Amino acid sequence: MASRLLWASRAASYLRISVAHRGFATVLKDLKYYDSHEWVKVEGNSATVGITDHAQDHLGDVVFVELPEVGAPVTQGEGFGAVESVKATSDVNSPVTGKVVEVNSSPYEQGWIIKVEMSDAGQLNNLMDADKYSKFCEEEDAKH
Repeated sequence: MASRLLWASRAASYLRISVAHRGFATVLKDLKYYDSHEWVKVEGNSATVGITDHAQDHLGDVVFVELPEVGAPVTQGEGFGAVESVKATSDVNSPVTGKVVEVNSSPYEQGWIIKVEMSDAGQLNNLMDADKYSKFCEEEDAKH
């Protein structure tokens, strides 16, 4: 609960993500991407999860973030939390299945949300690489 409150209180004061759509997003090559705009950095059996730059740009100013507790199970494609911005409330989905082993209490300096001990590394094959994710974002933006 403390991490949830920390995110919520700091977000209102410090997190000022672009209000106007920039028309581009930073996509890092060494990450995997889920189609609901979460990124994954894999190190062994550990997956670090965050929200992509593209999603942050579209969300605008974040006012509250709901996070899971350490030990909570997460399932690929299912929500584990939510981000509420001045524009909308969006679920944050897990790109992998496993158990939450760490929740970030310093999202502004470190840029990630949770770390998951993966139970099925084969699920990484369901995720997009940087090139596919960039194309996915371009196609999605063209529809709006």
